[in-house]
Amino acid sequence: MAPNSSVVATTTSVAEAEAESPPPSLSAPRQPPPTWIRESNLLWYHRWVIRVLRAGPIPEHVAFIMDGNRRYAKKANIAKVEGHSAGFEKLSETLQWCLEVGISEVTVYAFSIENFKRTQDEVDALMDLAREKFQRLLAERDRLHERGICIRIIGNWDLLAPDIQRSIAEAVLLTKDNRKATLNVAFAYTSRDEMTHSIRTVAQGISEGRLEPEDVNEELLTRCLYTKYSAEPDLLVRTSGEVRLSDFLLWQSTSTVMYFTETLWPEFTIWHLFGAVFYYQRYRWRMQDVRRSLDGFTIDAACSDEAHAKESSCVERKERIGRFLAHIEEEEEKQLRRLVRGMAIK
Repeated sequence: MAPNSSVVATTTSVAEAEAESPPPSLSAPRQPPPTWIRESNLLWYHRWVIRVLRAGPIPEHVAFIMDGNRRYAKKANIAKVEGHSAGFEKLSETLQWCLEVGISEVTVYAFSIENFKRTQDEVDALMDLAREKFQRLLAERDRLHERGICIRIIGNWDLLAPDIQRSIAEAVLLTKDNRKATLNVAFAYTSRDEMTHSIRTVAQGISEGRLEPEDVNEELLTRCLYTKYSAEPDLLVRTSGEVRLSDFLLWQSTSTVMYFTETLWPEFTIWHLFGAVFYYQRYRWRMQDVRRSLDGFTIDAACSDEAHAKESSCVERKERIGRFLAHIEEEEEKQLRRLVRGMAIK
């Protein structure tokens, strides 16, 4: 499902509001200890802008393509892994900004399956960084519960080392009942892989007799994606000047407002976030029209099909699909618990 209808903004220069913020220094100032959970660093004028923005609609779900870490490292004359570390620090800071603006769900593109094609040294360094950050996430479990943050790691876990799988499985299980905010980390992810996973899941359901071929539709495939627990993103932000999605949330972005900025991810500031939210407020109505049109088409088609079917058959179909989806969720939780215990996936 290509996002052909999505509203796109491209910034070729820093927005007016962004210009008020001085560019971050490329020197290495003293940094606080690495953490996923930041305390607020906003000043009174930041809070004033937030109050103004909240007079309009705030996106509930924002996705970020965090691009530009390697270019930042080159620009700052530091190692690539240090650029990626700077990107993580910016992520934790941005998550706090999102909470304060009122954004309740964030999805970030942390590591693409395509990234495995980079040099082995860089891939190894990124995996070591991931180990460190996921362990840090587990160490901050009390703060995650205190803030009510649910962590989900979406992607093909089979491509990851067993110790990383175990860490992320523990993080997902620990926070699965938190409801105040959600962070989805796309790790070893591409949309093509996600759609392939969904189709295979449905095909397996048919082969096992849990589904019938006529049960397959767009809604069922959507509910078998890695992102099945999330609504479609309202706003997608990509940094570094690239104007493409790089195989990220292609199925989910049909009615998403898209905002592109030339700023490198480690240099992203709250002013850039303000600019993206303001742009969303200006063009949200267009995407609502697109969404209504798509939903109307889907509903009309479903009603037309059901008009030719017996009511009892429709009820049976819904119950069958419900049982299948419940089975999938149960199997996924069992898999998580096996990973936490250090057992191989079966």
